Amino acid sequence: MENKKNTRIIFYGTPYFAVPSLKALVTEGYNVVAVVTAADKKAGRGMKLQMSDVKKAAIELNIPVFQPTNLKSDIFQETLKELNPTIQIVIAFRMLPVKVWDFPPMGTFNLHGSLLPKYRGAAPIHHAIINGEKETGITTFFLKHEIDTGNILLSDKCNIEETDTVGSVHDKLMLLGSKLVVKTMDGILDESIVEKEQKYTDSLPHAPKLSKEFCEIDWSKTAIENYNFIRGLNPFPVARTFLDGKILKIYFAEISDKKLNKPIDIEEDKLFIQCADTALKVTDLQLEGKKRMKAEDFLKGYSGELKLSC
Repeated sequence: MENKKNTRIIFYGTPYFAVPSLKALVTEGYNVVAVVTAADKKAGRGMKLQMSDVKKAAIELNIPVFQPTNLKSDIFQETLKELNPTIQIVIAFRMLPVKVWDFPPMGTFNLHGSLLPKYRGAAPIHHAIINGEKETGITTFFLKHEIDTGNILLSDKCNIEETDTVGSVHDKLMLLGSKLVVKTMDGILDESIVEKEQKYTDSLPHAPKLSKEFCEIDWSKTAIENYNFIRGLNPFPVARTFLDGKILKIYFAEISDKKLNKPIDIEEDKLFIQCADTALKVTDLQLEGKKRMKAEDFLKGYSGELKLSC
């Protein structure tokens, strides 16, 4: 069995989703020799350069950070040779070229936010909620050329409650994932993991990247379909429709038993929008050019025609 301290890990990640896994590896005594993350980006009102969450964590942990703009460059390849990794771990990072992920003797594994082979793609949590799934999970697998297709190492399940959003499920999977990454490393070192080939069919749900057009609500669908759609895009990129020609983002809504005789209506300071069967009561929204607010507060100050223009 390889010793934890002798196992040289390069960790690839950018958003906060990857931070607990990085910290868990260090806490458990693993030797993370470097972190690779996205370049600093300008953000905020002052457009100041901002570090990624993973970079901030790496600095706190005194781990060297690399931010290559070109993963195929000779300079980065030389850096990899000098770092001499035993294995690499990828969590919420861009696609690696073959000569990067195939470089270490033990390979490279990824943490994915679904129970593979279901929901391969860039937005697995979003699509699972949109499709009304009651369960999802987290999976570690070895990288291969086709995205999200490598042999499965370990997985863990997670319930999706009726009021869960992408944000709440993201946080559940983030913590589950940190434990699974350590468990995967332990299993690789003691050779207790039996790799499983993914058995994929076209009937399994996929999780493609979300476009602005995708985020538009189709009010001809049922209330439960639109309820799941809204939850599945909260807090980002947010489901939207058009009110009086302006974008209306809807963060949350509730299914009602009301049936309206028009597309949109106000009853007792409550905002209802008709779907194919019953109406949704919109509870949390943001009109273009305004801040996010509760529906009742929005109605108090809105003087428009209140007409859907989608």
